[in-house]
Amino acid sequence: MKKADKLKKIQKFKNEGEEAEFWSSRDSTEFIDWSKAERACFPNLRPSSRHISIRLPESLLALVKSVANKKDVPYQSLIKTYIADKVREDFAGYRAKKS
Repeated sequence: MKKADKLKKIQKFKNEGEEAEFWSSRDSTEFIDWSKAERACFPNLRPSSRHISIRLPESLLALVKSVANKKDVPYQSLIKTYIADKVREDFAGYRAKKS
C-alpha cells in the first residue's frame, strides 16, 4: 500500500456521472489507503424494488386480502413476505442438497 503522504487528493465532483467517469479510468489505491478501511453497515437502506404484474386467481387474492386484513398489514406486503420466506426456504434446501 502507498503511504498516506504519497496518496493523491480526490477532487470534488459536480455530479455522480462525473465521479463515475473519473473512477472508471483510475486505480483507487492511488487515492485511498485500503489497509485502513473499515467495514460499513447501512441497516436503514431499502433494497431497490421493481414493479411487476402477476395474475392470481380471484379466490386466492381474496384469501390473501382476508389474511392481510386480520394481520393488519397491506396485502401486497403480505404477498412479498410470503414470497421472500418461501424463496429463502427453497434456497436453503437447495444449498443443503448441494453440500
